[in-house]
Amino acid sequence: MIKFDFKIRQKPLAPTTTQVDKLKNWIVLFAEPAAAARRQSEPFPYQPLLTVRLSGSAPLRAGSEVYVTDLPNSIGSRVAYACIKPDIKSFELLTLARKLVAVHKKLHASSIAVQVSGFGATEQHRICEAIVAAAASASVDMPSFKSKPAKASTLNQLEIYGLVQKDSYRRTLAEAEGNALCRWLSVMPSNKLTPTDYLAHIKTLSRENGWKLDFLDVKALQRKKAGAFLAVAQGSPVADAGIVHLRYTPPAKKSAKQKALALVGKGICYDTGGTNLKPAKFMFGMHEDMQGSAVALGVLLTLTRLQVNFPVDCWLALAMNHIGPLAYKPNDVVTASDGTTIEIVHTDAEGRMVLADTLVMASNQKPSLLIDYATLTGACVYSVGTSYSGVFTNRPDSIATLIKAGVESGERVWPFPLDEDYDDGLKSEIADVKQCAMEGNADHILAARFLQRFVKQDTPWVHIDLSSSRNKGGLAHIPTDTIGFGIRYTLNLLMDNRIDT
Repeated sequence: MIKFDFKIRQKPLAPTTTQVDKLKNWIVLFAEPAAAARRQSEPFPYQPLLTVRLSGSAPLRAGSEVYVTDLPNSIGSRVAYACIKPDIKSFELLTLARKLVAVHKKLHASSIAVQVSGFGATEQHRICEAIVAAAASASVDMPSFKSKPAKASTLNQLEIYGLVQKDSYRRTLAEAEGNALCRWLSVMPSNKLTPTDYLAHIKTLSRENGWKLDFLDVKALQRKKAGAFLAVAQGSPVADAGIVHLRYTPPAKKSAKQKALALVGKGICYDTGGTNLKPAKFMFGMHEDMQGSAVALGVLLTLTRLQVNFPVDCWLALAMNHIGPLAYKPNDVVTASDGTTIEIVHTDAEGRMVLADTLVMASNQKPSLLIDYATLTGACVYSVGTSYSGVFTNRPDSIATLIKAGVESGERVWPFPLDEDYDDGLKSEIADVKQCAMEGNADHILAARFLQRFVKQDTPWVHIDLSSSRNKGGLAHIPTDTIGFGIRYTLNLLMDNRIDT
């Protein structure tokens, strides 16, 4: 399993020239001149040299460009630097931080020194937090099976100088660890992360973190008449599919009498498309179709690290969508655990099938809030690309909050409608509901409408369609193509915007 070990050293004073000359790798961020003039802060010792190289004779202007130079000292300290406005948007700030860290990551730096010059205390803290998030994310190696592995990352520390106020960055590091776990699992090839392998990793994490674990295997799901999930699982040559239920209970001294938060994740360890077989172009990469479950698991790990004072239930729907003589097929009619009959239309819409029974189980526990994560539809990618994820809720009054959490966290989402008339596209002549529409129009909305009927007990529900689960070159502070989108977003939603009802 992945090992996460990242340290932060904080210095209250700005670095002296002697200190700068002893450290090989630096990140420096300057405020635009107009903002810096209003702030009392110690400049970076080589600031005149850097600003001249940056601007020539013209005034220093704020922008997103990263500049790199070597200082004229005995060790040739490498400096990655930029000039920004204090109100830079979170996504742009995190993106810039990723690029600044990447300069030193390429040099296999073990430690990076940081100074943020010309900002007020609140602004400085926000900027430093973004650099911490980017550096911690870059410090982790993803799985590799090359016969000659690349050199392992040595980055494990930041030294931050000139801090107006210290911060442990405990939440940022917890988020980074949860995200690293998510990405590590998602990158694993499907023959190395079958449901059996996945469950073994989860058991290890459960022991390490004191989670209660239950696993509903195929036989248990048959007893629960979870026909939607079992329809997908029946095509597998190995009966290792099932629903994992993990439970975090807060420490006694922190415990508060609150309903649990429920997290649900789609864990399709490989998606061939089933009987409606995917073409090669769209099947390649389907080992990451379990990323929703990895996000849910990463959120659980993050909340555990923070020892939140409310219980958390995490439900992971683990299966393979195989092709074979026993695989489910179009025109089959199956019955979900709540008695809903479903007409199968397209076997590549398997994610909503495994989630249906999982949502029934999770919502019947009457949580305060249920959030599900799934790499669910291509339609969401077509709608917003891979820089945003789609978000849906059965609480329309929360839509502004959902957007706000994306803006603040830098993991951006966009809401879609859930009006009842969309159900017209799911009407079946033979069953209670169609699994999907053959035409595929607005499939992300139809999928959400399908899922909503399995959310019971009037449970507040947020569905995140992870269209930004993968983005070439990284996204915001994440340096890998596999993003692990949703962990930082969820923490903002829960802890900053207090969406808990």
